[in-house]
Amino acid sequence: MSELNEFGGPELGPEDTEIKKVPVLPLVDAVVFPYTLSPLVLDGERSVEIVENASTSDRLIGLFAQLPARGDIGSGFAELHENSSTIDGHEVAGIGVLARIVKMLRFPDGTIRVLVRGLKRIKLIDMVEDQDLDVAIVEPIKEEEDVDIETVAMVRNALAQFQEVIKFSPSFPEELKIAILNIDDNSRMVDLIADSINISYPEKLNILTLSTLKERLQILTMLLNREVEVLHLGSEIQHQVHDTLGKSQRDFFLREQLKTIKKELGEGAKNPDVALIKEKMSEINLPKEVETVVVKETERLEMIPQASSEYQIAYTYIDWLLEVPWNKFSEDRLDVKAASKILNKDHYGLEDIKERILEFLAVLQLKKDRKSPILCFVGPPGVGKTSLGKSIAKAMGRKFVRISLGGVRDEAEIRGHRRTYVGALPGRLIQGMKKAGTSNPVFMLDEIDKLANDQRGDPSSALLEVLDPQQNNAFNDHYLEVDYDLSSVMFIATANILDTIPPALRDRMEIIRLPGYTPMEKKQIAKRFLVPRQTKENGLDNLKINFPMSSIEEIVSYYTREGGVRNLERTLGTVLRKVARKVVEGDIDINEKLTLSTEDIKKFLGRRKFIRDQAETKAEVGVATGMAWTSVGGTILPIEASIMHGKGALKLTGSLGTVMKESAMTAFSLVRSRCNEFNIDHDIFNTSEFHVHVPDGATPKDGPSAGVTMTVALVSLLTGRKVRPRTAMTGEITLRGKVTAIGGVKEKVIGALRAGIKTVIIPKQNEKDLDDIPEEVKKKLEFKTVATIDEALDFMLLPQSKKNK
Repeated sequence: MSELNEFGGPELGPEDTEIKKVPVLPLVDAVVFPYTLSPLVLDGERSVEIVENASTSDRLIGLFAQLPARGDIGSGFAELHENSSTIDGHEVAGIGVLARIVKMLRFPDGTIRVLVRGLKRIKLIDMVEDQDLDVAIVEPIKEEEDVDIETVAMVRNALAQFQEVIKFSPSFPEELKIAILNIDDNSRMVDLIADSINISYPEKLNILTLSTLKERLQILTMLLNREVEVLHLGSEIQHQVHDTLGKSQRDFFLREQLKTIKKELGEGAKNPDVALIKEKMSEINLPKEVETVVVKETERLEMIPQASSEYQIAYTYIDWLLEVPWNKFSEDRLDVKAASKILNKDHYGLEDIKERILEFLAVLQLKKDRKSPILCFVGPPGVGKTSLGKSIAKAMGRKFVRISLGGVRDEAEIRGHRRTYVGALPGRLIQGMKKAGTSNPVFMLDEIDKLANDQRGDPSSALLEVLDPQQNNAFNDHYLEVDYDLSSVMFIATANILDTIPPALRDRMEIIRLPGYTPMEKKQIAKRFLVPRQTKENGLDNLKINFPMSSIEEIVSYYTREGGVRNLERTLGTVLRKVARKVVEGDIDINEKLTLSTEDIKKFLGRRKFIRDQAETKAEVGVATGMAWTSVGGTILPIEASIMHGKGALKLTGSLGTVMKESAMTAFSLVRSRCNEFNIDHDIFNTSEFHVHVPDGATPKDGPSAGVTMTVALVSLLTGRKVRPRTAMTGEITLRGKVTAIGGVKEKVIGALRAGIKTVIIPKQNEKDLDDIPEEVKKKLEFKTVATIDEALDFMLLPQSKKNK
């Protein structure tokens, strides 16, 4: 006989296994375990009617979980479908729970809330009809006590894992925790744990329907293991997130509190830096993308404490964005005649460069766009490359900016440093644009041939974008991180040589060569520019100084030797400083005119430092005069040939380079192959040795242009015919006796005139270069052009005397 419970129904004990007839209810996504209290939400008229009928009798009801669709659960749940039953058209598990209705509440929306307590597992035997309700015959399943050692071990393991789970779940009900840990019934413990932990609906259903305690413990142990791992991982993630967000949240709260305190104290005035930034933004015309960045960074700046180091970094970045000229252009001086006057006033000669600048101004006047050329001035030191850039800017009415690239080996010098680095700044280009204050300055890249590279990058590669007209309209500096338009900038690079400039970079520039100044040009530059400037710099403005051209020529010829005029100006300054001293000491009257003669120059500067080359004034055998071109100008090059007993070898001396040695070998082979034409005994090449020497052996020499001179010297030696005096020659020869073109004609001719040469022989192919020679030089020299070595020999070798025969 069963006892009555507190709800008026009979209580079911473990031994109560008689078959019963009870109303049944299919549950969707809900599993009720024995010995647990579970709330259920029910809707639908049939479900509500079943519960209401059950609550009016003994309050018992059979609850069977509706099975998931066959494709929605894993293969491990296939047995559920094999042992399933059907209630009101729904497939349910064959094992359910007999439950008692504890409480029922009806809500206005037609649903009811039911609190049920699971009593025992039951097996659905058959369905019967009873007053149109779902009633089934069920059989309670008897729980067999299992005291197997393996089962006991699994129970202890499950309890240990459960304790690990509740350690990470502070909201777990204390009463339930105590009940589970102190329960004696292992089957009841498994059901309570399965109901309380976070597992899926099919997994709960699987535990409910397993027949033996050992099987249920195996599944529960596996699920607890997984839950412990998930909780451990979640705890680690939580700690990491907490550590990351803790400092920023603390700073945020303190910042908000500080704002409130300042507001209460009346100190909540606006940040003056932010006000200044907004004022600047209203005054300048920023590109849209730049304005967006400035607004975003300003909002961020307002959130940073002014005492923070990050504040200064953010403010400096915004200040750079506002200080760089974005759409600010200077008006170009498009008057070509006025620009020509300025260029001629500042520089003597350099007609090619002046013409190129005036052409650009003319095109600019016609096209009305701001695209600028990219030039590269190549020439020896001191020829005025940098000062010419200043004159171009002055002639065009633009700002002038210069940066020196000599020794730069870090790419960041060009592109800037990224803002993640401490003390980061934009590259030199952006710094130069800020200094110029306009978007179209004349920008000089000085000493571009002396760029270096190392592990920090290659600056010359970074310049490829800068000096490419198709790319520099969107130059991206690593610091600014916004595109900057450099297409309106007129870039002028300077270099002493082209060999060290990478080909890709050289290809992007228009090369304009500045050859070294001739002595005549140096004298004019000294007279017009250098003497007045040095007079002013040495405080002699009030002294009437006459610097005759003969005195300037003395300095140019005997005290300086350079392609430019830098050392010439330095020497002129030395002379004028000595004059200043004599004025201070009273040796020179400041009110009288002072003329500096050549004797005064010698007295002030001491003995001559250089000896001028002198042409041969006497006709000799085996000595011919060539011409050479160096970085400091042209000069003559005497070549001597001698013969001695030997076996036909040719010896070359005088610090000759590879090309010049090959040129000598070509001349020797030409003479030897045509000895019959030159009336030379062929046997002499088998019994004699030949020596060709180029004096001034300490000076390295190279180049092919001495081929004609060496041939003339050898033929003169072997035929005994003297070489015409005061005559210099230049030209490369071939084995067939052709004379080919060479370079540096202008410099060579001027150097020959300075050495006392009266006649110059040049290749026929270089006849066009005579147009570049100043008229005053051409008037003092006789020119002869030759196409073959025979023409040169006929002119250079005097008729053979009877004595020499």
